[in-house]
This record gives sequence, structure tokens and C-alpha cells, in this order.
Amino acid sequence: MNVVSYGEQPVQETPHAVDVRKMFESEHVQVMEIKLLPGEGLKKHITPVDVFFYVVEGAGTVEIGDEQVDVSTDQLIESPKGIPHRLFNDGQGLFRFLVVKTPKPTESARLL
Repeated sequence: MNVVSYGEQPVQETPHAVDVRKMFESEHVQVMEIKLLPGEGLKKHITPVDVFFYVVEGAGTVEIGDEQVDVSTDQLIESPKGIPHRLFNDGQGLFRFLVVKTPKPTESARLL
């Protein structure tokens, strides 16, 4: 059994310059956890694989393609590959979510 604790994982260097930590990775899937403080957000980008986001804590806004929606704890959001997307925290509290990429990407996301 392998148990992974968020606080024990190193912050990954990404172009988004926010708290991103790798929670799990195999040949089939990659799981990251992202913590956005008020005013922080991901830069708009396109991933080469399907992604879904699961909100662990707080609330924020998700923009996928031309759609934008406010989301909160215990909601799951699908984001198909090749569609521009970003998440941001326009509230006052912490916004923390899991990012699950499947299959595990073999190339990097493309910033817009």
C-alpha cells in the first residue's frame, strides 16, 4: 500500500507559478493537486489529453472553451483534450482541486 500526503509532496515548477503537487502517476494516468489562493489562477492552456477536475476545497471559476462556470467543493468538471481551459480563484478563500489527466500525457500542455 502506498499512502501519499499532500503536504509531503514537493511543489512542481510549472509556467502557472502556483502550488501544484504530483499526487500519483502511472503509465496510464497522472493526478496533480493544485492550490489557488485568492487572486491566483492557471494560465489559459490546451492539454493533449482528456482532463477532469475535482474540487476538494473552496470555490472558484472554471473556463473551458467559451463556457465559464463557478464551481465548489465536491464537484467534478470534465475538460476534453484540445480545448482551451483555465481555473482561477476570484473569491476570498482557498480553492483546491485535483487534476486527473488520462491517459498520462507524453507531451506538455500548450500555453495560450
